[in-house]
Amino acid sequence: MKEVRQLSTAKPEHSENPMLVVTAVALMSFMGVLTETSLNVSFPALMRQFHVSLSTVQWVTAGYLLTAALVMLTSAYMKRRFTNRNLFVASALMFIIGDIICGLAPAYWLLLLGRLIQAGCVGLCTPLMVNIILDVVPRHKLGTYLGIANLIILVAPALGPTFGGTVVAFMSWRMIFWIPLPFAVIILLIGQAQIKQYTPTQKYAFDWLRFAVLAVGLICLIVGLNALGANNWLEFGLLLLVTLASFAIFYRLSLHATRELFSLDVFKDPAFLYSFLPYICLQFANVGINFLIPNYTQAVFMASSLIGGLVLLPGSLFNGFGQPVYGWMLDRFGGKLPLYLGASLFTVALLYMAVVGSGMGVLGITLAYMIFAMGRSMAFGNSVAYGLKHIDQKLQNDANALYNTGQQVTGAIGTTVLALMMGSVHRAGNTHAQNVASGSSHAYIMLTVLGIIILLLFHRLLNLRDAKAASTNIDK
Repeated sequence: MKEVRQLSTAKPEHSENPMLVVTAVALMSFMGVLTETSLNVSFPALMRQFHVSLSTVQWVTAGYLLTAALVMLTSAYMKRRFTNRNLFVASALMFIIGDIICGLAPAYWLLLLGRLIQAGCVGLCTPLMVNIILDVVPRHKLGTYLGIANLIILVAPALGPTFGGTVVAFMSWRMIFWIPLPFAVIILLIGQAQIKQYTPTQKYAFDWLRFAVLAVGLICLIVGLNALGANNWLEFGLLLLVTLASFAIFYRLSLHATRELFSLDVFKDPAFLYSFLPYICLQFANVGINFLIPNYTQAVFMASSLIGGLVLLPGSLFNGFGQPVYGWMLDRFGGKLPLYLGASLFTVALLYMAVVGSGMGVLGITLAYMIFAMGRSMAFGNSVAYGLKHIDQKLQNDANALYNTGQQVTGAIGTTVLALMMGSVHRAGNTHAQNVASGSSHAYIMLTVLGIIILLLFHRLLNLRDAKAASTNIDK
């Protein structure tokens, strides 16, 4: 792991305009997220086009997310081994090549192949964006820059369903891929010209064995959760055993690893541990509630699918466009204000949903979700920014890889768990709406408890006695 032949020892170049560099990388991630969320609304059209079932077609999203998570696992190695420009160009080319394959795909398997290739774009670009910020931005401005970068990426999920629905309604689903293509080429040209190398690269031997073992564990976990969603408990149990065995083998191999993947030493750093745990809990809640609320609105309030989607819009806008403000709060006031306030808004909104339940009405659940989204967004981005400010600089790339992979995996888990809880009540004599309301109430209570746990984790994080942070007065 310590090896090795250094490829670049030149003094790092610094861009005259780091925000332009960060924006180029973030926009490429934006393209990947936009096509991902846009394609979700085209499932009925894809099923008709390729004569496949819903369980089959959903793999264009599930496979995409899983591949992105696996690529993110390698980001610490990639950052040390390859230049920023090489990684950016590779990610952009994967998006473009995958885009063309998807746009032309005559068969479902080619569409899936194109999506798996495109997943490499988000898998490389999202960690690369954070790593470049860590290279060029002073620590006291880290929250602001991460907030601006997250703004670009988080707007995509808000725009994606609207963009995809409009394209499918008035054109062909294939235009979901053709419309972003020229923009991706322009971003590639701008980024290739602007991105510099800010740290030396070294040639490391990649740990293929540990990567393969961990990949098997994650694949079995996601496939097992899909089996659980289909009430196939035997398959879920077997795959869960394989997952646990894979994680145990990975841990044993990591104790004596001599090749590069990422270092488990980062878990020994309390600043990472107590920022990582609330971060993945917030992502679990966010992705799960984004699935639950539109379906809850339609089943309980008898609203249309359009209203079910619009319920999320105000909160999604606050989620995305509030990012620079939330990051500025961290830089200006320290961690206590945005982390405590964000987690408190998150928890209060969920408590309201749990207590009031079906009495909320469409307007009530829209306002509750808006408060939830504001709180979650404020705490989510700042938990990473605060953690990265205080983590040992040598471990920042490893931490970034785990932050990104963790949020992908827990997001997938959140959807499955909340879907199961939503449909868990089958009381005789109740209407379908009443059963859905009861099951969802259990989910709201569980998430409220999770909010309290997040507050306790933030309390531990904010009360760490970090001598280095105190001596340099990085944060309060």
